[in-house]
Amino acid sequence: MGRITIRDVAQAAGVSLGSASRALNGGKHVSARIARDVTAAAEQLGYEPDFLARSLRTRSSGMIGCLVSDVANPLYASIVQAAEARLRDAGYLLVVANTANEPARERAAAAEFRGRRLDGVLVAPGSDANDETWRGLVAGGAAVVILDRDVPDADGDDWPAVLVDHRGGAQAATRYLIGLGHRRIALLTPGTRMRPGRERIAGFQAAFAEAGLDPIGAIVSAQETSMDFAHGDALALLGAADRPTALIALGTRILAGALRAARDLNLSLPRDLSVLSVGDTDLAAVHAPAITALRWSLEDVGRAAAELLLQRLRGGDAGAAARALLPVDLVLRESCAAPAKS
Repeated sequence: MGRITIRDVAQAAGVSLGSASRALNGGKHVSARIARDVTAAAEQLGYEPDFLARSLRTRSSGMIGCLVSDVANPLYASIVQAAEARLRDAGYLLVVANTANEPARERAAAAEFRGRRLDGVLVAPGSDANDETWRGLVAGGAAVVILDRDVPDADGDDWPAVLVDHRGGAQAATRYLIGLGHRRIALLTPGTRMRPGRERIAGFQAAFAEAGLDPIGAIVSAQETSMDFAHGDALALLGAADRPTALIALGTRILAGALRAARDLNLSLPRDLSVLSVGDTDLAAVHAPAITALRWSLEDVGRAAAELLLQRLRGGDAGAAARALLPVDLVLRESCAAPAKS
């Protein structure tokens, strides 16, 4: 027997070709009975959609690309999962590629997406080195939405983007620690190369300035993503004679490295050291004591990005900038206290 076609499915279900097509492609105006019968017939016959034929017929691949540095990072995993669910409901398949923030890998993945004529791309650029790559995707007909990164800035382009208020969050966290009496605080975060790190550093320093404190007490330790880097840097900071009395750390491998350093130096939380997590990850929640954290809805980031992309795909005004700035909240737990008396 040859390839099972949608005509075979329609005949087996006893419906028209158009009804079968709408049912299989998630179209509107399909009764529950027809949808059920068509789905059952497709499963019984082993029907597999011919995506190439659909692409040629509709000029749509039905697929969306997603470029992130590390999908295993819990801060990305939740975003991708939420975006995938919304796009799947709209009839799209999400294809994810890891870039490790390497420009060459970003370009290679973007070239693959463009060659396969993906309808749109969600991208978290590692730097501005590949701005022309994203413009090339748009010129090729793909919709592009930026995920919490710097937006390409040239030629008057308005890029849809979902951004997180990292500056406001870091400022609120630092104010809280200053209010507890801390005057030497270390911020362990990816550096200024990307928007989140740069915004956190700005908010961190702004809190010291508004409190009229000596800026020398605002210690910025720019981090790679590896726990080993964070562990070594935290050991050096916490082992110094004038060590910080509080740490603010990105809540993934960086937080893990900082907590390991505190344990190696026999520092008790929060008696000897206050710790605050940027991002309310599982590590922050289950650690004993539980870690006070900055929290934003990762699911809202993913859903908002998917909605912006769908807006473009449905013919929304491509010339109008669509930016979403999501708030950051401070969740108080047991890992912070006033610094011990000297």
